Amino acid sequence: DGRITLGIDISNWLRPDAGTSPDRQFCHTYARGKGRAQMIPGWPYSFVAALEPGRTSWTALLDVLRVRPGDEGTALAAAQLRTVIDALIAAGHWQAGDPEIWIVGDAGYDGPRLAFLLADLPVRVLVRMRSDRVLAFPAPPRRPGARGRGARHGARFVFGDPGTWPAPAHA
Repeated sequence: DGRITLGIDISNWLRPDAGTSPDRQFCHTYARGKGRAQMIPGWPYSFVAALEPGRTSWTALLDVLRVRPGDEGTALAAAQLRTVIDALIAAGHWQAGDPEIWIVGDAGYDGPRLAFLLADLPVRVLVRMRSDRVLAFPAPPRRPGARGRGARHGARFVFGDPGTWPAPAHA
């Protein structure tokens, strides 16, 4: 449909033997086997890529920034995406009336915050949630005559426990 889809991610350039290189951070890496994750010194980089439609792995890197110590991933991604989207609009790749730009991110990003930071742009944000995440339903109404503070949260919704899931509202 001519929609632009942008993917965001942080990838690490591992440099365990570069002791004199500035601003190295401990980067989380996965090794083979369960429970084999390691922290290895290196430089994390934030990428924004244009994703092709359909079932393909082709991408076009549009921007890369090195993540400095103290940078927060979601705020950095928002600033980076704003720069890329402004450039796409200035180049005429997106115009008023075109479908909104989709932004796709991994579970390391705070989706609601990213959507808030980019609310003035023509975007829709889709961020994967971690499978061990627990959410809460709205608090039940307060019973008449109840004393003390009311409940802040309702029943728990645990992604990994289908017994906590409600009946579907739509099918």
